[in-house]
Amino acid sequence: MMVHKIIQTLAQVAKENNGIDGIVSCLASRSGIKKDAYAIDYQATLNCLEAGRDPSVKARHFVLLSAFCVKNPWLQFQQAKLKFEAALTAQTDMSYSIVRPTAFFKSVSGQLEVVQQGAPFVYFDGGTVKCNPISEADLATYLIDCIADKSRMNKILNLGGPDEPLTMRKQGEMLFEATGKKPNFISAPIWLFDAIIDSLQWVADTFNSEKFENAAELGRIGKYYAVEDMLTTDPSEKFGTMSLKEHYEKIAVEGQEYDPYTTMFAKAPVTEKTEEKETVSA
Repeated sequence: MMVHKIIQTLAQVAKENNGIDGIVSCLASRSGIKKDAYAIDYQATLNCLEAGRDPSVKARHFVLLSAFCVKNPWLQFQQAKLKFEAALTAQTDMSYSIVRPTAFFKSVSGQLEVVQQGAPFVYFDGGTVKCNPISEADLATYLIDCIADKSRMNKILNLGGPDEPLTMRKQGEMLFEATGKKPNFISAPIWLFDAIIDSLQWVADTFNSEKFENAAELGRIGKYYAVEDMLTTDPSEKFGTMSLKEHYEKIAVEGQEYDPYTTMFAKAPVTEKTEEKETVSA
């Protein structure tokens, strides 16, 4: 039923615009737990692919926003993404571009609010893990350009931002500088993750608990990004104009949109509708 609805929508778009040049899929599960990952990163994305291949649509190109971390997969959402990538590369009705960004700016901005409140910046094992994240705007430009750029056709494309390798500690230093706060760091040991994950997994296995299985998986996700570099060094795999330093300076003044998965104490931006609602409530 879901595929049928997508086909109807795309077919109407194709009819009104003399065809569809490309489909860009940025679908991703919010939590990364197994049930969500296979429902979204795999099945929902597969629904879009199948709809694009339908004779009434016949889209020419499929652009997939995947993730750099699938290169070393030991998490459920990485396996789900790879399963879809395999389905995409196996079909021959559409050409494709698989884009694997290192990290988004928002994913390395989660400690802004606590730093602004005077709390320390936390990293693991000395903060030596490195990345070169890319801004959402630069990534969007790259994804759209894939539709017309033949050099990116039928390829898997690793993609990072313009920065040189940035360690977690360096990210913290830039965040303190942007907020005008005195540097204050805490380095936590990796074994804390292992202790928590092992305890949660023991409960999950002993009591056949999906809740604790999901909690253990979230712990594994946290550990993964604490120990794995999300870094591209090849010039051909670096793109964009906005640096992480510029991003930090911007959000230190303007704040950032609330996201419970990447920010710790962020506040939702105030809009006219929010103000109206608060006025009515008062």
